[in-house]
Parts: sequence; C-alpha cells; structure tokens
Amino acid sequence: MFQKKDVIFNENLGVCRVEDIVKLSPNKTNVYNYYVLRPVYDKEKKAYIPVEHHATLLRELITVGEAQKLMDEGMENESELIKNEVKYVLENNG
Repeated sequence: MFQKKDVIFNENLGVCRVEDIVKLSPNKTNVYNYYVLRPVYDKEKKAYIPVEHHATLLRELITVGEAQKLMDEGMENESELIKNEVKYVLENNG
C-alpha cells in the first residue's frame, strides 16, 4: 500500500504524488479507501483510484539505474509518460 506523499507511477497519468487517502462511499453500506493522485507534470488533474482492486497499474518509480539505462539506450520508442518518469527520477534522485 502506498502512503500519503509517495511519488508513484500510474499507467494513465504518469508520475503522480499520493496527495491523500480518503474514504468514499458509493452507497450507505460500503466504504472504500481511495488514493487521491495528483500528476506531477499536470497539476490540473486529480484522480481517485481504489486502494484495493484497482484496474489501472500503480507501481513504484523505476530506480536511478533503470532510468539511466533507458536514457543511455535511447527513448525514442518510449511513451511520454515513461520519458517523464525517467526525467523525474534522474532530476530528483540523481
């Protein structure tokens, strides 16, 4: 489980900060925890992703070594989201 303030990767939004973990209720009997994600490179967006049973990929960021390897091999075939992840990791952990 990710924690508030963690920086993670979401396959649809890219690099995101876990802004909060909130409880939401679709009806009066069920309450679920949701991550509130704010994309690092698009502060206008916000996403609510269920903590459990989410349909979208959420993962930790790649390591500095993995980012450097991708950079060295060339990233012309990578998506903008992956390019931004490499950029974020190298700028913030290198």
